[in-house]
Amino acid sequence: MPTTVVTLGFVSFFNDLASEMVTPLIPLVLAGSLGAGPIVLGLLEGVAEAVSAWLKLWSGGRSDGRRRKPWVLGGYLLSNLVRPFFGLAGHWPVLVSLRAIDRVGKGLRSAPRDAMVADATPAALRGTAYGFHRAMDNGGACLGALLAAAAVAWGGMALPQVMLWSALPGLAGVVVIILALHEQPRAAAPAASRPPLRWRAMPAGLRHYLAVVAVFGLARVSETFVMWRGHEIGCGSAELLVLWALMSLAKSVTSMLGGRIADHIGPLAMLRVGWLALASGYALLALIEAPLGLWFAAVGYGLLAGLSEGVERTLVGVLAPSASRGLAFGWYYLLSGAVAIPAGLIFGAIWQRGGAALAFMLVATLALACTAASLGLKERN
Repeated sequence: MPTTVVTLGFVSFFNDLASEMVTPLIPLVLAGSLGAGPIVLGLLEGVAEAVSAWLKLWSGGRSDGRRRKPWVLGGYLLSNLVRPFFGLAGHWPVLVSLRAIDRVGKGLRSAPRDAMVADATPAALRGTAYGFHRAMDNGGACLGALLAAAAVAWGGMALPQVMLWSALPGLAGVVVIILALHEQPRAAAPAASRPPLRWRAMPAGLRHYLAVVAVFGLARVSETFVMWRGHEIGCGSAELLVLWALMSLAKSVTSMLGGRIADHIGPLAMLRVGWLALASGYALLALIEAPLGLWFAAVGYGLLAGLSEGVERTLVGVLAPSASRGLAFGWYYLLSGAVAIPAGLIFGAIWQRGGAALAFMLVATLALACTAASLGLKERN
């Protein structure tokens, strides 16, 4: 595994350790002290992803110049500066705003980081590389949720205190970038010759693939809704944090496996397997009515969802020209995130009016339809 990939894996580990000391607590804070409903949760996650998505296109295109590391450093630094203060929000619009600023950091770093992985990795290992990155990401998420659970259950901490302590692992990730992430300088393209941000500037095969991914974004549900469901059926805060940790661990177990399989059977074939598995995971979540069922469904969903976590990005790296990978990843994130606000609001509204089972079953059906649509895709432009 290239050193750059390993270093970025550890950065993601520390960042998600910090993030998941905060993210699974958001629905508990909304439903508890802030008195909001599932539509507000859908709005919060939708706005966060949409803000992030628009910035990813810009930062990805700009990083196709000489260096990508400054974008990665700036993005991680911003997120880890603002995230500890989530617990101090006294009203839900303030929490929505803080979450959006956090996602600005994600928008700055994600496309340049993924382009760095593709730049550093031989084509035959890219599925494994992205799978490794997702495994480290989910491993940090698992540990972060467990630490938060321990702080609540045995440390007697209030939720805002747990969020403040997330600053420490976040800082560790930033230090790793500064000291250990090294980038080989690339020849800077003259400004006039850099690929424009236009959609038509990308190959037709890549545009076709990204269009299907955008539709699939409507079926992509924020996992914070799993926490909301647990709150609805009577699970305690510490119990839900352990559940979140197990779900992240399950994804970590299968994300590396999904990447390895993609290197053998091809990323497009693995993408179809992963999307079909994700649809099955949503169907599992639609069937639960009791806390014990939620445990089985959430872990099952995590195992199935992990299979496709790195594969979508692997296929972007395959279809994108090497000179404009940052731009391609920017468009990937833009299109998959642009639908986040309508997707979150629609899912939250269906949940509020028709219940969790109907909402999860509808997104499972849409995921199946997107899997069928992917049969028209090709791995070559």
